[in-house]
Amino acid sequence: MTDIDNLPRGWPALTPNILRAERLDLAQWRDVHRDGSLALGGLAWGLPRLDASVDADLGGLAAMDTPLLGRTQPWVDAWLTRGGALRSGRSGSVQWRTDGHWAFGQLDLPEAAGALEATAYRAYRDVFAALEDCGCPQLLRLWNYLPRINADGGGLERYRQFNIGRQQAFMDAHRDPFEGSPAACALGTAAATPGGLSVRFLAGRVAPKPVENPRQVSAYRYSGAYGPRAPTFSRAALADAGGGQLALLVSGTASIVGEHTVHHGDVVAQTQETLRNLQAVIDSAHQRCSARYTLADLRPTVYVRHAADAVAVGQELARAEPSWRDSPCVQADICRIDLLVEIEAHAFAPGTLA
Repeated sequence: MTDIDNLPRGWPALTPNILRAERLDLAQWRDVHRDGSLALGGLAWGLPRLDASVDADLGGLAAMDTPLLGRTQPWVDAWLTRGGALRSGRSGSVQWRTDGHWAFGQLDLPEAAGALEATAYRAYRDVFAALEDCGCPQLLRLWNYLPRINADGGGLERYRQFNIGRQQAFMDAHRDPFEGSPAACALGTAAATPGGLSVRFLAGRVAPKPVENPRQVSAYRYSGAYGPRAPTFSRAALADAGGGQLALLVSGTASIVGEHTVHHGDVVAQTQETLRNLQAVIDSAHQRCSARYTLADLRPTVYVRHAADAVAVGQELARAEPSWRDSPCVQADICRIDLLVEIEAHAFAPGTLA
């Protein structure tokens, strides 16, 4: 079940400061803790709220409150290194872990009524403080989850409120909210959760190379039709993962051409368009590095708005890429009300940045 099982022949064992990702069940996560690997953290899907103060093996896990669909079983997307020692800390609302070269952090912030913009700003202010405190100042990848993402928030959609707070935090921290944006996704949970706004992030000491999709307007260049502030993310990011490997971190990808949603109401056509966009991101990444990726190399997470659509989406993915037949699928609201499916992914391949 791990990405290590799929490493190229002759690939060396993990060594200090080499970043790896593994897709594990909870028992495998516990084994990782005990075999010498350093677990920076992990996204724990379909698992109950986890208390590391009761069970130290759960340290670094960030619970993800989204229903699993189809045959999907609980799993952990784990971010690992080996060698040296981990250092943990807290910066405001952010808990983080680092090996000195990579860091994983998480926060869950309650949201006061009508204050999502301010909550997003505070969350990202704390993220930037954590990056400085842990010594890994460069964001590689972000995961954002907020209740009722498409609901009206007093005259403005909640996702658009979130975008205002996020972008302002980038600007006030003197970080580029445009061409220098990290890879990211933003999904909605159906109802308020104990944590409210949840943010998870992967960071490093060296800035990644952003990757865009020529089929789409860059998200940070969207027109005012999609809100007073554009979303702050790149379509993907390329990072030197050490050991001659490059990590391709693909943002949430959906059925958008230019800046507009296409195939309204047709989940199969939206899935097909999403696959075309994923391939376009891969092709664009190839222009920025010597590594070569295919759809089969990607480890996807599939978000579906309506649970009843999960079977159709899964069938289309398996038809297009047989290795995706049992890709994990969860129910979540997509950042636009007319989007029915979204896919994020990551992959590793040997190569160097251009």
